[in-house]
Parts: sequence; C-alpha cells; structure tokens
Amino acid sequence: MSRYLIPLLFFAILIISPFIGVVSLNIQDIFNSNHLSSTIFFDLRLPRVFFAFFAGVILALSGLLFQTLFRNALMTPYTLGISSGAVLGAGIAIKLGLGAMVFGIATISIFGFIGAIFTVFLLVFFSRYLKNSQQESLLLLGIALSLFYTSCLMIIFYLGTTIQNDMLIRFTMGSLSIIGWQSPITIGIIACLLLLIIYIYRFELQLLSISDESATLKGVDTKKVTLVLLIVSSFGIGTLVSISGPIGFVGLIVPHMVSKIYPSTVNNRIIKTALFGGLFLVFCDTITRTLQTGSELPIGIVTALIGGPFFIYLIINRSKK
Repeated sequence: MSRYLIPLLFFAILIISPFIGVVSLNIQDIFNSNHLSSTIFFDLRLPRVFFAFFAGVILALSGLLFQTLFRNALMTPYTLGISSGAVLGAGIAIKLGLGAMVFGIATISIFGFIGAIFTVFLLVFFSRYLKNSQQESLLLLGIALSLFYTSCLMIIFYLGTTIQNDMLIRFTMGSLSIIGWQSPITIGIIACLLLLIIYIYRFELQLLSISDESATLKGVDTKKVTLVLLIVSSFGIGTLVSISGPIGFVGLIVPHMVSKIYPSTVNNRIIKTALFGGLFLVFCDTITRTLQTGSELPIGIVTALIGGPFFIYLIINRSKK
C-alpha cells in the first residue's frame, strides 16, 4: 500500500504547495499578469517549490552516494561534516564581504564548494588508514570536523559586525526563501548533472556497495570512480549550502525510506531516491509556510526535528544487529 500511497501524497503536496502561504491566491488572478497574485505565484512561490525540489534531489542522492561508497547507513554529507565545511567556507566569504561574481559564479558559492571539497579530501585521506571494520571511526572523524568547523564559525561570529552575525545566524539555520528563477535554475542544472553522473556509474556503484575488492575484480577503478562521485556530490552540496544554508538529515532519511518502500539494489533505487528527495523537501518546506509563527520557520529546523529522532532510531536499530 505504501508503495503507492506515499508517492501520491507527496505529488499532491507538490501540486498544492505553490498555493500555500500567508497570502491566499485565486487561480483566476494567477494568470493575470497585472495582478499581485501572478507576481507572488510566478516570482516567489513557484521558483521556491522548484528550488526545494532540486535541493532535495541533491541532498538525497548525496546521502545515497555516501552510504553506498562507505557502506555505512549513517554516512551523509551532513553527518560527515561536509555541509559544515561548506558553511564555514560561505561564512568566511560573508565575513570578508566577498559578494562579487567570478566567471558568473558567486564568490560565496566558490568558498562553499572549497569548504566542502576540502572536507571530502580530508575524509578520503584519513579513510585510507581505517580498516573496513572501522568505518564508524570515519563517522566520528566527520563529527569531530563538524565541531572544529563550528568553533571556527564561532570565531567569525566573535569578530563579525552585527549585520554580518545576523546574516550568519540566518544562514546557518537554512532557508529556501528565494526570489526569481536564477537559484532554481542553477541548482536544477547541478541536480540533473549529479543524477546523470550517478546513473552513468550505477553498475560500478552497485559493485562498490558490496566491497572494493568485488569492484576491483570486475575491472572497476575504485579510486577513480569514488573520487569522481565524491567531487561531483561535494560540488552540489557546496553550491547548495552557499545559497540555502545547511539543510540536514534529508540525505539520511530519504535513502532509507526508499529502501524500505522499494527493496532493490542500489542501481535500481537511484531515480526513486532523487524523486523522493525532491518531494520530501517540498513537503518540509510546505510545513514551514503552513505554520503561523509570525516569521517563517527555517527549513533546517524542520528537517532536524524530523531527522534527529530518525538518526537515534538508526543508531539503536544498528546496535541490535
């Protein structure tokens, strides 16, 4: 039953989500270009829904990727500190006042990507010294990096001005509030690129989910494939975090949800994970706009409220095995 009911529910939310908000919209007024409802719908609500969907695709696919490559159900860019690295990079750019564009790319996005990819290289480097039975040590390493990055961010808070600190506080809570189509198009292109590359390497990813040795025996260059997938994923996470701030636990919840609803091999769950990730984040964003809290509830708080208990459940469930 859940194989059909949950997807239908998410798709229903995707359709009605642009109509939900503080201002009620009349369908007839939406198609009147001179009416305020048309501006709200096409310049605010619709771009936000698309942005949330593609952001969810990136987060869910990155979670599936990290859990598969490291063969650990708790591995995600968020729990491994990659999102924190991107936040620190973006925070440094905000502190330095770097709001310019370089080759059409925002400097904050570049710094966010550098923070994410630097963390990935650190994790890959340290993972060479860990045995397969010690993958939990890599998770602890990621948590340690997150704490270190948070300490560095606190220094930026201490040295920053009131305006900069306000920007950083709002940034670290995560937000999908955007205006226009530039961010949705950018994130949409990155999400499609990530999906395409993962799908191209779907059979290699399936072999890597078993073991590196199995993949090597089948002729897979495990180091090359792992590095390519991690770099592309980190680019997506770094760019997304630099725009929206950190949005945690989507990459943890969605891959497990999909594996429970559609039990199959990793290569057969890629498309489903991408769709569920996008629809799930749209659902969470719809919650933030439905609650009447005076000011908009940050999306990062909603995903953390859902993901925190789920993370605890996974840890307890793993300890019973």
